[in-house]
Amino acid sequence: MGTQTDGQRDPRPGAAPGPAGTPKIVGIVWGLLVLNTLGSAGAKTIVTLPRSLIQMVTMGALVAAFALALAVNLRLRVRASSYLLLLTLLLVTSVISSANLESGFGALFRCFRLTLFICTLWLLSRWWDGSLTFVRYHIRAYFAVLGSVAVGLVVSPGAALPDLYGGRLVGALWPLTPPQIGQYAAVIIGLTALLLLGRRTDRTSAAVVIVPSFVLLALTHTRTATLGLLLGLALAIGSLILTSAAARRFFTWAVLFAVVVAVGFASALQTWFLRGQSKENFSSLTGRAKVWDALLAAPRTTSEKFLGVGLGDKSFGGLPIDNSWLAVYNEQGLIGVTLVAVIIVVLGGVALLRPPSLQRACAIFLISYCAIASYTEAGLGDASPYLLHLALAASLLASPAAAAAPTAPELPRPRTQGSEAT
Repeated sequence: MGTQTDGQRDPRPGAAPGPAGTPKIVGIVWGLLVLNTLGSAGAKTIVTLPRSLIQMVTMGALVAAFALALAVNLRLRVRASSYLLLLTLLLVTSVISSANLESGFGALFRCFRLTLFICTLWLLSRWWDGSLTFVRYHIRAYFAVLGSVAVGLVVSPGAALPDLYGGRLVGALWPLTPPQIGQYAAVIIGLTALLLLGRRTDRTSAAVVIVPSFVLLALTHTRTATLGLLLGLALAIGSLILTSAAARRFFTWAVLFAVVVAVGFASALQTWFLRGQSKENFSSLTGRAKVWDALLAAPRTTSEKFLGVGLGDKSFGGLPIDNSWLAVYNEQGLIGVTLVAVIIVVLGGVALLRPPSLQRACAIFLISYCAIASYTEAGLGDASPYLLHLALAASLLASPAAAAAPTAPELPRPRTQGSEAT
Protein backbone atom coordinates (compact mmCIF):
# COMPACT_ATOMS: atom_id res chain seq x y z
CA MET A 1 0.00 0.00 0.00
CA GLY A 2 1.22 3.45 -0.77
CA THR A 3 1.45 4.74 2.78
CA GLN A 4 3.63 6.99 4.82
CA THR A 5 6.33 5.32 6.84
CA ASP A 6 5.91 5.38 10.61
CA GLY A 7 8.90 5.78 12.78
CA GLN A 8 10.72 8.34 10.62
CA ARG A 9 12.21 11.36 12.31
CA ASP A 10 10.34 14.61 11.88
CA PRO A 11 12.56 16.99 9.89
CA ARG A 12 11.02 20.09 11.46
CA PRO A 13 13.25 22.07 13.82
CA GLY A 14 12.59 21.28 17.45
CA ALA A 15 10.59 18.13 16.71
CA ALA A 16 11.12 15.25 19.09
CA PRO A 17 13.02 12.31 17.61
CA GLY A 18 10.74 9.47 16.48
CA PRO A 19 10.97 5.84 17.55
CA ALA A 20 13.56 3.58 16.07
CA GLY A 21 12.54 1.78 12.90
CA THR A 22 10.99 -1.67 13.16
CA PRO A 23 13.08 -4.44 11.54
CA LYS A 24 11.49 -5.99 8.45
CA ILE A 25 11.77 -9.41 10.07
CA VAL A 26 9.09 -8.33 12.55
CA GLY A 27 6.61 -8.10 9.68
CA ILE A 28 7.55 -11.65 8.66
CA VAL A 29 6.95 -12.85 12.22
CA TRP A 30 3.51 -11.23 12.23
CA GLY A 31 2.66 -12.91 8.92
CA LEU A 32 3.71 -16.29 10.34
CA LEU A 33 1.42 -15.74 13.34
CA VAL A 34 -1.42 -15.07 10.91
CA LEU A 35 -0.61 -18.31 9.07
CA ASN A 36 -0.61 -20.25 12.33
CA THR A 37 -4.11 -19.05 13.24
CA LEU A 38 -5.72 -20.04 9.93
CA GLY A 39 -6.60 -23.46 11.34
CA SER A 40 -6.61 -26.89 9.75
CA ALA A 41 -10.32 -27.71 9.45
CA GLY A 42 -12.62 -26.32 6.81
CA ALA A 43 -13.98 -26.84 3.34
CA LYS A 44 -12.73 -29.38 0.81
CA THR A 45 -9.96 -27.97 -1.33
CA ILE A 46 -9.23 -28.45 -5.03
CA VAL A 47 -6.18 -30.51 -4.17
CA THR A 48 -6.83 -32.61 -1.09
CA LEU A 49 -4.48 -31.55 1.70
CA PRO A 50 -4.05 -34.03 4.57
CA ARG A 51 -4.96 -32.43 7.86
CA SER A 52 -1.66 -33.61 9.33
CA LEU A 53 0.20 -31.69 6.62
CA ILE A 54 -1.81 -28.52 7.28
CA GLN A 55 -1.15 -28.83 11.00
CA MET A 56 2.57 -29.24 10.32
CA VAL A 57 2.54 -26.06 8.24
CA THR A 58 0.61 -24.00 10.79
CA MET A 59 2.59 -25.28 13.77
CA GLY A 60 5.83 -24.89 11.85
CA ALA A 61 4.86 -21.29 11.15
CA LEU A 62 4.43 -20.66 14.88
CA VAL A 63 7.77 -22.25 15.75
CA ALA A 64 9.45 -20.20 13.02
CA ALA A 65 7.74 -17.04 14.26
CA PHE A 66 9.00 -17.62 17.79
CA ALA A 67 12.54 -18.41 16.59
CA LEU A 68 12.70 -15.31 14.39
CA ALA A 69 11.26 -13.10 17.13
CA LEU A 70 13.84 -14.45 19.55
CA ALA A 71 16.64 -13.94 17.02
CA VAL A 72 15.69 -10.31 16.48
CA ASN A 73 15.24 -9.70 20.22
CA LEU A 74 18.05 -11.72 21.80
CA ARG A 75 18.29 -9.38 24.76
CA LEU A 76 14.65 -10.17 25.58
CA ARG A 77 13.61 -6.54 25.74
CA VAL A 78 9.85 -6.33 26.18
CA ARG A 79 7.36 -3.59 26.99
CA ALA A 80 4.97 -3.82 29.89
CA SER A 81 1.50 -4.66 28.63
CA SER A 82 -1.64 -5.34 30.64
CA TYR A 83 -3.00 -7.27 27.65
CA LEU A 84 -0.06 -9.67 27.55
CA LEU A 85 -0.04 -10.00 31.34
CA LEU A 86 -3.72 -11.01 31.31
CA LEU A 87 -3.07 -13.41 28.44
CA THR A 88 -0.28 -14.98 30.47
CA LEU A 89 -2.66 -15.45 33.41
CA LEU A 90 -5.14 -17.05 31.00
CA LEU A 91 -2.37 -19.40 29.88
CA VAL A 92 -1.66 -20.40 33.49
CA THR A 93 -5.35 -21.14 33.96
CA SER A 94 -5.36 -23.20 30.75
CA VAL A 95 -2.38 -25.26 31.87
CA ILE A 96 -3.92 -25.98 35.26
CA SER A 97 -7.26 -26.98 33.72
CA SER A 98 -5.57 -29.15 31.08
CA ALA A 99 -3.23 -30.94 33.47
CA ASN A 100 -5.83 -33.54 34.49
CA LEU A 101 -6.05 -34.64 30.82
CA GLU A 102 -9.85 -34.61 30.85
CA SER A 103 -9.63 -33.35 27.28
CA GLY A 104 -6.76 -35.73 26.42
CA PHE A 105 -3.15 -35.05 25.53
CA GLY A 106 -4.34 -32.67 22.83
CA ALA A 107 -5.08 -30.15 25.59
CA LEU A 108 -1.43 -30.07 26.62
CA PHE A 109 -0.38 -29.62 22.99
CA ARG A 110 -2.77 -26.68 22.67
CA CYS A 111 -1.28 -25.22 25.85
CA PHE A 112 2.19 -25.53 24.32
CA ARG A 113 0.93 -23.79 21.17
CA LEU A 114 -0.65 -21.01 23.23
CA THR A 115 2.61 -20.65 25.17
CA LEU A 116 4.64 -20.13 21.99
CA PHE A 117 2.00 -17.74 20.68
CA ILE A 118 2.03 -15.55 23.79
CA CYS A 119 5.84 -15.67 24.12
CA THR A 120 6.15 -14.47 20.52
CA LEU A 121 3.81 -11.56 21.25
CA TRP A 122 5.91 -10.68 24.32
CA LEU A 123 9.04 -10.62 22.15
CA LEU A 124 7.30 -8.39 19.58
CA SER A 125 6.03 -6.00 22.26
CA ARG A 126 9.42 -4.28 22.12
CA TRP A 127 8.18 -2.54 18.95
CA TRP A 128 4.69 -1.69 20.21
CA ASP A 129 4.97 2.08 20.20
CA GLY A 130 1.51 3.28 19.22
CA SER A 131 2.43 3.59 15.54
CA LEU A 132 0.53 2.14 12.57
CA THR A 133 3.33 -0.25 11.60
CA PHE A 134 1.55 -3.38 12.79
CA VAL A 135 -1.70 -2.24 11.16
CA ARG A 136 0.03 -2.46 7.79
CA TYR A 137 1.47 -5.88 8.66
CA HIS A 138 -2.04 -7.02 9.57
CA ILE A 139 -3.62 -5.75 6.36
CA ARG A 140 -0.92 -7.19 4.11
CA ALA A 141 -0.98 -10.61 5.76
CA TYR A 142 -4.75 -11.05 5.61
CA PHE A 143 -4.95 -9.54 2.13
CA ALA A 144 -2.54 -12.27 1.01
CA VAL A 145 -4.85 -14.87 2.59
CA LEU A 146 -7.84 -13.38 0.78
CA GLY A 147 -5.78 -13.42 -2.42
CA SER A 148 -5.55 -17.21 -2.15
CA VAL A 149 -9.34 -17.33 -1.71
CA ALA A 150 -9.83 -15.20 -4.85
CA VAL A 151 -7.48 -17.42 -6.86
CA GLY A 152 -9.42 -20.48 -5.74
CA LEU A 153 -12.67 -18.82 -6.80
CA VAL A 154 -11.30 -18.09 -10.27
CA VAL A 155 -9.69 -21.51 -10.75
CA SER A 156 -12.62 -23.58 -9.48
CA PRO A 157 -15.87 -21.70 -8.79
CA GLY A 158 -17.63 -24.97 -7.97
CA ALA A 159 -15.17 -25.83 -5.22
CA ALA A 160 -15.16 -22.26 -3.90
CA LEU A 161 -18.97 -22.03 -3.75
CA PRO A 162 -20.00 -25.57 -2.73
CA ASP A 163 -23.56 -26.69 -2.11
CA LEU A 164 -22.42 -28.12 1.23
CA TYR A 165 -22.12 -24.55 2.53
CA GLY A 166 -25.23 -23.32 0.74
CA GLY A 167 -23.25 -21.68 -2.04
CA ARG A 168 -21.26 -19.52 0.38
CA LEU A 169 -17.62 -18.73 -0.42
CA VAL A 170 -14.99 -21.04 1.07
CA GLY A 171 -11.25 -21.50 0.60
CA ALA A 172 -10.63 -23.76 -2.39
CA LEU A 173 -6.83 -23.70 -2.04
CA TRP A 174 -6.60 -23.63 1.76
CA PRO A 175 -9.48 -25.01 3.89
CA LEU A 176 -11.11 -21.79 5.05
CA THR A 177 -14.75 -21.55 6.13
CA PRO A 178 -17.11 -18.67 5.19
CA PRO A 179 -16.96 -17.12 8.71
CA GLN A 180 -13.15 -17.08 8.55
CA ILE A 181 -13.07 -15.39 5.15
CA GLY A 182 -15.75 -12.93 6.24
CA GLN A 183 -13.78 -12.07 9.37
CA TYR A 184 -10.52 -11.44 7.49
CA ALA A 185 -12.28 -9.35 4.84
CA ALA A 186 -14.22 -7.26 7.37
CA VAL A 187 -11.15 -6.49 9.49
CA ILE A 188 -8.93 -5.30 6.64
CA ILE A 189 -11.80 -3.34 5.06
CA GLY A 190 -12.31 -1.49 8.33
CA LEU A 191 -8.63 -0.82 8.95
CA THR A 192 -7.99 0.32 5.38
CA ALA A 193 -11.02 2.63 5.45
CA LEU A 194 -9.67 4.22 8.63
CA LEU A 195 -6.20 4.64 7.10
CA LEU A 196 -7.82 6.35 4.11
CA LEU A 197 -9.85 8.57 6.40
CA GLY A 198 -6.68 9.52 8.29
CA ARG A 199 -4.84 10.20 5.00
CA ARG A 200 -2.28 7.48 5.71
CA THR A 201 -2.91 5.84 2.34
CA ASP A 202 -4.09 7.01 -1.07
CA ARG A 203 -7.44 6.21 -2.67
CA THR A 204 -6.02 3.86 -5.29
CA SER A 205 -4.21 1.70 -2.73
CA ALA A 206 -7.28 1.67 -0.51
CA ALA A 207 -9.55 0.66 -3.38
CA VAL A 208 -7.22 -2.22 -4.30
CA VAL A 209 -7.79 -3.64 -0.80
CA ILE A 210 -11.39 -2.63 -0.05
CA VAL A 211 -13.20 -3.45 -3.31
CA PRO A 212 -12.13 -7.12 -3.75
CA SER A 213 -12.36 -7.72 0.00
CA PHE A 214 -15.92 -6.41 0.03
CA VAL A 215 -16.85 -8.69 -2.87
CA LEU A 216 -15.45 -11.70 -1.00
CA LEU A 217 -17.29 -10.64 2.16
CA ALA A 218 -20.56 -10.44 0.26
CA LEU A 219 -20.01 -13.90 -1.22
CA THR A 220 -19.52 -15.42 2.23
CA HIS A 221 -22.96 -14.23 3.42
CA THR A 222 -21.42 -13.83 6.87
CA ARG A 223 -23.78 -11.79 9.03
CA THR A 224 -21.50 -11.56 12.06
CA ALA A 225 -18.59 -10.14 10.06
CA THR A 226 -20.85 -7.66 8.27
CA LEU A 227 -22.44 -6.38 11.48
CA GLY A 228 -19.04 -6.27 13.17
CA LEU A 229 -17.65 -4.22 10.30
CA LEU A 230 -20.53 -1.73 10.25
CA LEU A 231 -20.85 -1.25 14.01
CA GLY A 232 -17.09 -1.26 14.56
CA LEU A 233 -16.55 1.39 11.89
CA ALA A 234 -19.41 3.48 13.27
CA LEU A 235 -17.81 3.50 16.73
CA ALA A 236 -14.30 4.12 15.35
CA ILE A 237 -15.36 6.99 13.11
CA GLY A 238 -17.56 8.36 15.88
CA SER A 239 -14.45 8.68 18.05
CA LEU A 240 -12.97 11.03 15.43
CA ILE A 241 -16.01 13.19 14.69
CA LEU A 242 -15.17 15.96 17.17
CA THR A 243 -11.61 16.40 15.88
CA SER A 244 -11.75 15.46 12.19
CA ALA A 245 -13.74 17.22 9.48
CA ALA A 246 -13.04 14.28 7.15
CA ALA A 247 -14.60 11.91 9.69
CA ARG A 248 -17.70 14.11 9.93
CA ARG A 249 -18.11 14.19 6.15
CA PHE A 250 -17.54 10.44 5.86
CA PHE A 251 -20.05 9.72 8.62
CA THR A 252 -22.68 11.96 7.04
CA TRP A 253 -22.33 10.40 3.60
CA ALA A 254 -22.25 6.90 5.08
CA VAL A 255 -25.54 7.49 6.90
CA LEU A 256 -27.19 8.87 3.75
CA PHE A 257 -25.89 5.93 1.71
CA ALA A 258 -27.14 3.45 4.30
CA VAL A 259 -30.61 5.01 4.27
CA VAL A 260 -30.79 4.89 0.46
CA VAL A 261 -29.63 1.26 0.34
CA ALA A 262 -31.99 0.24 3.14
CA VAL A 263 -34.97 1.79 1.37
CA GLY A 264 -34.14 0.87 -2.20
CA PHE A 265 -32.80 -2.63 -1.65
CA ALA A 266 -34.69 -3.78 1.44
CA SER A 267 -35.91 -6.99 -0.18
CA ALA A 268 -32.48 -7.96 -1.52
CA LEU A 269 -30.84 -7.21 1.83
CA GLN A 270 -33.39 -9.34 3.67
CA THR A 271 -32.79 -12.24 1.28
CA TRP A 272 -29.02 -11.95 1.71
CA PHE A 273 -29.34 -11.68 5.47
CA LEU A 274 -31.63 -14.69 5.91
CA ARG A 275 -29.58 -16.89 3.52
CA GLY A 276 -32.67 -18.95 2.72
CA GLN A 277 -33.15 -20.03 6.34
CA SER A 278 -36.49 -20.52 8.03
CA LYS A 279 -37.50 -18.16 10.82
CA GLU A 280 -37.10 -20.98 13.37
CA ASN A 281 -33.57 -21.73 12.17
CA PHE A 282 -32.71 -18.05 12.15
CA SER A 283 -34.11 -17.48 15.65
CA SER A 284 -31.97 -20.33 17.00
CA LEU A 285 -28.89 -18.78 15.34
CA THR A 286 -28.50 -21.69 12.88
CA GLY A 287 -28.81 -24.22 15.67
CA ARG A 288 -26.21 -22.62 17.92
CA ALA A 289 -28.69 -21.94 20.71
CA LYS A 290 -29.39 -25.67 21.12
CA VAL A 291 -25.69 -26.39 21.68
CA TRP A 292 -25.43 -23.50 24.12
CA ASP A 293 -28.41 -24.70 26.15
CA ALA A 294 -27.00 -28.23 26.31
CA LEU A 295 -23.58 -26.93 27.42
CA LEU A 296 -25.05 -24.80 30.20
CA ALA A 297 -27.33 -27.62 31.37
CA ALA A 298 -24.53 -30.22 31.57
CA PRO A 299 -23.55 -31.18 35.16
CA ARG A 300 -20.12 -29.90 36.27
CA THR A 301 -17.90 -30.37 39.27
CA THR A 302 -16.69 -27.36 41.23
CA SER A 303 -13.30 -27.65 39.54
CA GLU A 304 -14.90 -27.75 36.10
CA LYS A 305 -17.01 -24.69 36.88
CA PHE A 306 -14.03 -22.56 37.90
CA LEU A 307 -11.21 -24.04 35.75
CA GLY A 308 -13.01 -25.82 32.92
CA VAL A 309 -12.09 -29.12 31.30
CA GLY A 310 -8.93 -27.96 29.52
CA LEU A 311 -8.21 -26.60 26.05
CA GLY A 312 -10.15 -28.48 23.39
CA ASP A 313 -11.44 -28.00 19.87
CA LYS A 314 -14.17 -25.52 20.91
CA SER A 315 -16.94 -28.11 20.57
CA PHE A 316 -19.48 -29.72 22.88
CA GLY A 317 -21.09 -33.05 22.17
CA GLY A 318 -19.37 -33.15 18.80
CA LEU A 319 -20.92 -29.83 17.70
CA PRO A 320 -19.13 -26.45 17.49
CA ILE A 321 -19.88 -24.08 20.36
CA ASP A 322 -19.55 -20.93 18.23
CA ASN A 323 -19.52 -18.56 21.19
CA SER A 324 -16.29 -17.31 22.71
CA TRP A 325 -17.69 -16.86 26.21
CA LEU A 326 -19.24 -20.33 26.41
CA ALA A 327 -16.18 -21.92 24.81
CA VAL A 328 -13.95 -20.27 27.43
CA TYR A 329 -16.37 -21.28 30.18
CA ASN A 330 -16.26 -24.88 28.97
CA GLU A 331 -12.48 -25.04 28.65
CA GLN A 332 -11.13 -22.52 31.19
CA GLY A 333 -14.08 -22.08 33.54
CA LEU A 334 -15.35 -18.98 35.26
CA ILE A 335 -11.78 -17.85 35.93
CA GLY A 336 -11.08 -17.88 32.19
CA VAL A 337 -14.31 -16.00 31.44
CA THR A 338 -13.36 -13.37 34.02
CA LEU A 339 -9.89 -12.91 32.52
CA VAL A 340 -11.24 -12.57 28.98
CA ALA A 341 -13.83 -10.05 30.17
CA VAL A 342 -11.12 -8.05 31.93
CA ILE A 343 -9.05 -8.05 28.71
CA ILE A 344 -11.93 -6.53 26.74
CA VAL A 345 -12.79 -4.04 29.50
CA VAL A 346 -9.17 -2.93 30.02
CA LEU A 347 -8.47 -2.45 26.32
CA GLY A 348 -11.76 -0.63 25.84
CA GLY A 349 -11.14 1.55 28.90
CA VAL A 350 -7.64 2.48 27.77
CA ALA A 351 -8.97 3.33 24.30
CA LEU A 352 -11.63 5.63 25.76
CA LEU A 353 -9.05 7.42 27.91
CA ARG A 354 -6.71 8.11 24.98
CA PRO A 355 -7.07 11.43 23.14
CA PRO A 356 -8.73 11.20 19.70
CA SER A 357 -6.35 9.86 17.04
CA LEU A 358 -6.27 7.49 14.10
CA GLN A 359 -4.50 4.86 16.21
CA ARG A 360 -7.23 5.08 18.84
CA ALA A 361 -9.92 4.76 16.17
CA CYS A 362 -8.27 1.62 14.74
CA ALA A 363 -8.04 0.13 18.24
CA ILE A 364 -11.71 0.90 18.94
CA PHE A 365 -12.68 -0.78 15.67
CA LEU A 366 -10.72 -3.94 16.50
CA ILE A 367 -11.97 -4.17 20.10
CA SER A 368 -15.56 -3.56 19.01
CA TYR A 369 -15.34 -6.12 16.22
CA CYS A 370 -13.97 -8.82 18.53
CA ALA A 371 -16.60 -8.08 21.18
CA ILE A 372 -19.43 -8.31 18.62
CA ALA A 373 -18.06 -11.44 16.94
CA SER A 374 -17.54 -13.18 20.29
CA TYR A 375 -21.28 -13.86 20.46
CA THR A 376 -21.32 -16.23 17.48
CA GLU A 377 -17.63 -17.11 17.04
CA ALA A 378 -15.15 -18.85 19.36
CA GLY A 379 -11.50 -17.89 19.75
CA LEU A 380 -10.94 -15.46 22.62
CA GLY A 381 -9.49 -18.16 24.87
CA ASP A 382 -6.89 -19.74 22.58
CA ALA A 383 -4.37 -18.79 19.89
CA SER A 384 -6.62 -17.32 17.21
CA PRO A 385 -7.07 -14.37 14.83
CA TYR A 386 -9.16 -12.67 17.51
CA LEU A 387 -6.25 -12.62 19.94
CA LEU A 388 -4.10 -11.22 17.12
CA HIS A 389 -6.68 -8.48 16.48
CA LEU A 390 -6.62 -7.58 20.16
CA ALA A 391 -2.81 -7.70 20.21
CA LEU A 392 -2.85 -5.20 17.35
CA ALA A 393 -5.22 -3.01 19.37
CA ALA A 394 -2.84 -3.23 22.35
CA SER A 395 0.09 -2.17 20.14
CA LEU A 396 -1.91 0.85 18.93
CA LEU A 397 -2.76 1.90 22.49
CA ALA A 398 0.84 1.57 23.73
CA SER A 399 2.59 4.78 24.65
CA PRO A 400 5.27 5.91 22.19
CA ALA A 401 8.73 4.71 23.11
CA ALA A 402 10.59 7.34 25.07
CA ALA A 403 13.27 8.96 22.98
CA ALA A 404 16.77 8.90 24.37
CA ALA A 405 17.63 12.09 26.19
CA PRO A 406 19.97 14.31 24.17
CA THR A 407 23.54 14.25 25.38
CA ALA A 408 24.72 17.57 26.79
CA PRO A 409 27.66 19.09 24.91
CA GLU A 410 30.96 18.62 26.66
CA LEU A 411 32.23 21.88 28.14
CA PRO A 412 35.88 22.85 27.65
CA ARG A 413 38.03 22.00 30.63
CA PRO A 414 39.60 25.01 32.34
CA ARG A 415 43.30 25.25 31.88
CA THR A 416 45.60 25.36 34.86
CA GLN A 417 48.98 26.97 35.13
CA GLY A 418 51.74 24.90 33.67
CA SER A 419 49.35 22.75 31.64
CA GLU A 420 50.15 24.32 28.27
CA ALA A 421 52.15 22.20 25.93
CA THR A 422 55.57 23.50 25.37
